[in-house]
Amino acid sequence: MITVNFISHDGETEKLVQAQVGDNLLKVAQAAGLPLEGTCEGQMACSTCHVIIDKLWFDKLPRASEDEEDMLDLASGARRTSRLSCQIDLTAELDGLVVHIPTESRNMQGV
Repeated sequence: MITVNFISHDGETEKLVQAQVGDNLLKVAQAAGLPLEGTCEGQMACSTCHVIIDKLWFDKLPRASEDEEDMLDLASGARRTSRLSCQIDLTAELDGLVVHIPTESRNMQGV
């Protein structure tokens, strides 16, 4: 098991979530009830699963593909360390990963 620390857009609310190596970050967030939509189901036809990776963790992720970078250009509130959570599969090296949920996030339930 590894732990992912999700920080809400207010910067104060944290949610520690347990995950398995190999789990997809979007699926982990959705299972924890976090407001990430991911309506394209990993096909990168949207940017609704956009997250901001803490700068201390960003370089531990594999480099984003050109397609992912193109989709991030469409994401509201994107930053230098933004990624699409549907494109991140968790590894043992990511135990303790810190992820910020952007203000513009939403989910299918309208939360």
